[in-house]
Amino acid sequence: MTLSETSVETSGLEVWIDQELCTGDGLCVQYAPEVFEFDVDGLAYVKDAAGDLKLGAGLRVDVPAGLRLDVIDSAKECPGNCIHVNRVTDGVPVAGPEAGSGSGAGPEA
Repeated sequence: MTLSETSVETSGLEVWIDQELCTGDGLCVQYAPEVFEFDVDGLAYVKDAAGDLKLGAGLRVDVPAGLRLDVIDSAKECPGNCIHVNRVTDGVPVAGPEAGSGSGAGPEA
């Protein structure tokens, strides 16, 4: 396990999807169906711990501890590059278009 993976496992994360960039491929739903779900428009959205879909633009949900790496992987693999994963404590992007060079690699810890 790398230092950055250890940091991710011990810090809280939040995630949101930019639906304007979502291609509807569904990789995120495959990686973490507890966090991502399609709506009737064919786009993916985040859902909270109660399973409620967050349909508003930019709405964030906390990532359950056991799903952090799955959510980060979904951001890295997303063909639309539309999944944003940030640390809760300081808002630093750890995966998605704003992390590092936009590859989802995340900052080195």
